[in-house]
Amino acid sequence: MAGSQLEKRPKNAVDPHEEPSAEWGWHGRFPRGREIGGWITAIAMFLMAFIGNHIAMTERLWLIGIGAGLVVLLVGSRVRQRTSWRR
Repeated sequence: MAGSQLEKRPKNAVDPHEEPSAEWGWHGRFPRGREIGGWITAIAMFLMAFIGNHIAMTERLWLIGIGAGLVVLLVGSRVRQRTSWRR
């Protein structure tokens, strides 16, 4: 029947033709792990900036800048998840 072909797939369903690895194992995203890894990396950047053995200020500025950029991205991602216009 034509109606059976138009059935709606679940949101997270993966077509095995598009992703061959879906047939033999778990296939999905790990958003919580990405967020945890981002926070750990940002904290490590700040720790390296203030505990490291930096002679010049350039290294410290780069570490603080990258850490601050990560924090902005992580907070922005959290805000986007909680708003009505999320993906």
